Amino acid sequence: MKREIALFGAQCLRQKCAWVAEVDDAIRALVADLFDSMRAAEGVGLAAPQIGVLKRVCAVDVTVHQPDCPPVVLINPKVTGHEGEQIGEEGCLSFPDLYGDVKRYAWVEVEAIGLDGQPFKTEGEGFYARALQHEIDHLDGKLFIDHLSPLKRQLMRGALKRLKKESAAQAKASVIDIT
Repeated sequence: MKREIALFGAQCLRQKCAWVAEVDDAIRALVADLFDSMRAAEGVGLAAPQIGVLKRVCAVDVTVHQPDCPPVVLINPKVTGHEGEQIGEEGCLSFPDLYGDVKRYAWVEVEAIGLDGQPFKTEGEGFYARALQHEIDHLDGKLFIDHLSPLKRQLMRGALKRLKKESAAQAKASVIDIT
């Protein structure tokens, strides 16, 4: 099911996510929602906090950029190895139409749990490595703008204020009064 993606300013984007104790039907449903929401928004990655769920779960699908990298689900991921560095443009579904150059590791190794409940490793370079690091950052409440220079953030100030207002309106619209 496609879910609404939280915009910059939403509290869920700045919170550290809880570790997943067990891969159950609720986690599998969450993963399906992550893929549905990500694809509907034409993104390449989405983390659970971006749809308001504070669990260490994310989905990455960079096949449009790197066809040899199949879509991957990461539960409780952690970067266990890295090399080099790259600087490249990043955006985020929680920051529509905002982009900035971010320094990341050029290659990473990530350990995680898959949908089958089994641990696995994935490694990647280039765009895939960038996407993995970006989504894992979300699980720790870290956003791509945190990697930008103060000057670049200052230049985005107006757009960030607009997103915060939209986020507040989004949150207000999602409150249901049952009285």
